[in-house]
Amino acid sequence: MAGEIALFLDMMAAERGAARNTLEAYRRDLDDYSGFLAAIGASPKSVTTATIRDYLADCQARGLKAASVARRLSAVRQLHRFLYGEGLSGEDPAAVLEGPRRGRPLPKTLALGEVDRLLATAREGLEDATRPVGERLRAARITCLLELLYATGMRVSELIALPVTAARRDQRFLVVRGKGDKERIVPLNGAAKDAMAAYLALREMAGLGPSKWLFPSSGESGHLTRQHVGRELKGVAGAAGLSAAKVSPHVLRHAFASHLLQNGADLRAVQQLLGHADIATTQIYTHVLDERLKSLVRDLHPLGNDG
Repeated sequence: MAGEIALFLDMMAAERGAARNTLEAYRRDLDDYSGFLAAIGASPKSVTTATIRDYLADCQARGLKAASVARRLSAVRQLHRFLYGEGLSGEDPAAVLEGPRRGRPLPKTLALGEVDRLLATAREGLEDATRPVGERLRAARITCLLELLYATGMRVSELIALPVTAARRDQRFLVVRGKGDKERIVPLNGAAKDAMAAYLALREMAGLGPSKWLFPSSGESGHLTRQHVGRELKGVAGAAGLSAAKVSPHVLRHAFASHLLQNGADLRAVQQLLGHADIATTQIYTHVLDERLKSLVRDLHPLGNDG
């Protein structure tokens, strides 16, 4: 089974431009499926629809949540579709299966006041020239990270991979390289540009050498990791009096989208800014639109205040 999985992952990387994290997620799910088949003495060619149903039942018996079972079924479906399409299997036993029903949870987000508290806390001490330059630089970096996340709605993986050229003084837009190596353009606001300028000035003041990355690190990748940004953000959240469990880079992405829609942005425009390939993904924010439409009717309809 390992050979078939390797071929499938090669196809995902070469033809669909799947990111490394996506490939690793597929590998983990399919390795689990492969282990189940090995335990019952089945091979890819002998798998039937009943075999896959037994695997899903086994996942549920192990206590996996509906979302995790659905994700594994999606990986298994795609694997068998690939094997059938490549002539490595005589049929596609997963084609008729449906995943477990699950309600899509509303995205966690932050109120505008909570975002303001985060940013204000991050900036504390930034302008205090009496503080050591290293402390000011750390404050400038987390401020820059926060301002960019909230101003653009970028994924944290896109943010940490920004080149230092993104901070040019005349920059009004960022070119972001997203999933599948696709590029999109997002506008920059004044606060984000000012935060980048202050951060780079302090980097120079600290005597740090040049780097091609906006957020360099001594690690293997050469730039900050997603985990590092997440830890720093939770630290700021705690200092701001917010629950660390409530705050993450992805929550700021949700706040960006939700606040745009609350203020009248078009769903299609938000889809483009977030880099969603399918507007169905962006429609998790329709609860925001629903509330805005209710407010419009209540405030603007001639009979809106009656009853």
